[in-house]
Amino acid sequence: MRPAVLVTGGAKRIGAAISKAFAEAGWHVVIHHGSSHEEAQALAASLPSAETIQCDLGDGEASIAMVEFLAARLSDWRVLINNAGVFHEDYATALDPAVFDEAMRVNAAAPVLMAQAFLRSARAKGGRRVIQITDQKQLNPNPDFFSYTMSKHALDATIPMLAMAQSDPRDRVYGLAPGAILASHDQTEGEAELSHRLNLLARRTDAEEIADAALFLAEGWLASGESLFIDSGQHILPQPRDVLYLARA
Repeated sequence: MRPAVLVTGGAKRIGAAISKAFAEAGWHVVIHHGSSHEEAQALAASLPSAETIQCDLGDGEASIAMVEFLAARLSDWRVLINNAGVFHEDYATALDPAVFDEAMRVNAAAPVLMAQAFLRSARAKGGRRVIQITDQKQLNPNPDFFSYTMSKHALDATIPMLAMAQSDPRDRVYGLAPGAILASHDQTEGEAELSHRLNLLARRTDAEEIADAALFLAEGWLASGESLFIDSGQHILPQPRDVLYLARA
């Protein structure tokens, strides 16, 4: 029996890299998607042991119901990786209420509600692990993508609190903070190649590095409540704007 992992937003981009890495390491992967049904089905068909599940993470009750449904079905569900998120533009001088509402529901509230439901109901042989995908912006903020950044700061704040609340020391809650990895928003690949090297190592971090870090957290025993930054040092290089705009300038 393979141990199980749920990867939200697991059909594309960083989520797909995480799904592939866990599958190759012998896990049964549950690939969550919102609207990427075809991509999720194709990815699942290519992996040794995988299934797909759809849920709108903007709906908190539906997010909890999805976790409870899987907890009843999976006999050894060890890891929840909250990777799905929205990334829309607003600015520190002009918060967009609709962008803010969606970012807080999808990027902050849903991962916490799902983590609580998972830690309450999932059955696992050994400890259970929650891995919250945050962002290097929590230590290197700038005024761009204001609501997105607030939502990731909010999610980051819950990690040590959730970790402290667990009575079983085998249960762990972690953060995993990527830097600029893949082309985002309206970037071209050429712009991404330039902007994603604006870090201390002047190198582009691969999605596979995030996947490897997630596997490390899933299978190791790092102290609960800790976060890993996988960003080639971007979080310790103060930047006045998002690298997307720094590259264009």
